[in-house]
Amino acid sequence: MTYKGYQARVELDEEAGVFHGEVINTRDVITFQGSSVDELKQAFKDSVDDYREVLRFPRGRSGQAILWKSF
Repeated sequence: MTYKGYQARVELDEEAGVFHGEVINTRDVITFQGSSVDELKQAFKDSVDDYREVLRFPRGRSGQAILWKSF
């Protein structure tokens, strides 16, 4: 899957009935999940948009620090 230049790898957890995804072309950890393909796609887009918002406003719009893990 690709969205705004970010690529994701997706796996299915058959026991839980949930798709798990991870953005693979960034140094930060961005994950998402969904129980249907549509839900998974929306969660991916939401995660990328949230990540881009953090990059744009590292202290948040309110000025408070946002916690974001980078490995």
